[in-house]
Amino acid sequence: ARAGLPFRMGGLVQMGSVERSPGSLTVHFVLTDMQHSVPITYTGILPDLFREGQGIVVHGSLNKDGAFTADEVLAKHDENYMPPEVAAAIKKAKEQAAAQAGAGR
Repeated sequence: ARAGLPFRMGGLVQMGSVERSPGSLTVHFVLTDMQHSVPITYTGILPDLFREGQGIVVHGSLNKDGAFTADEVLAKHDENYMPPEVAAAIKKAKEQAAAQAGAGR
């Protein structure tokens, strides 16, 4: 994706990544599909379901530094709402994590 062009992407809110700016509606967090992570900045009211580990879709654009400024954040109830490639990447990452956990016994 080129800087400045609006687009939509989905993934999980990375655990431990949410930082709220005191006294403002600005929040910073990291969106991940378990393969790639993108820092997100959003100013506005977050959906009720927004939390770390939750699947979301953001709409906005990248700046020249590769950070994403969202103008919309949508919380997703399940993976059916996600772009298929994102759901597949998350499923694959979960399977790999489970396999690695099993191999450590």
